[in-house]
Amino acid sequence: MATTATQVVLDTPAAEFRLPATDGKTYALDDLAGEKGTVVVFICNHCPFVKAVIDRMVSDACVLMSESIGFAAICSNDAASYPEDSFENMKRFAKAHDFPFPYLHDETQTVARAYGAVCTPDFFGYNADRKLKYRGRLDEGRTTPRRAGAPRELVEAMRAIATTGLAPADQKASIGCSIKWKDE
Repeated sequence: MATTATQVVLDTPAAEFRLPATDGKTYALDDLAGEKGTVVVFICNHCPFVKAVIDRMVSDACVLMSESIGFAAICSNDAASYPEDSFENMKRFAKAHDFPFPYLHDETQTVARAYGAVCTPDFFGYNADRKLKYRGRLDEGRTTPRRAGAPRELVEAMRAIATTGLAPADQKASIGCSIKWKDE
């Protein structure tokens, strides 16, 4: 079932974390933050919304990373209930899509809760001071490719944030599968 990302308060500071990645390393926010900004996106391996945008997301991440904007993806889904989102399957997914950024495992789901993540994909764009400036979607494509010439919303927003400090006023919420929370 599709879930829409909820709005959060812009200028909220990025939550600190330290998580294991599919490349065998452990990363903290400090390790991932870019000089001009940082994108943290919550994804998973099985969501049709993620699968539909993953190659565009990787391409856009490469663009942003080349412009000194850090990028990281986090999987917070309950792997016991959704084995396709296990850490081993995360490694396969990252390799299959040639991730140029760390793919982090939030097994306890504390990072997703700290960020207020609700769906996959769920994008959080921060300025150089790690204040939230963008909570929107990658682009207009949901489960289909974006139209030719359609805006690359995440890229354009992060470029504006990096150069002017200002985020676009019109931020369209991401839509995707709900985070698969563990029973508490």
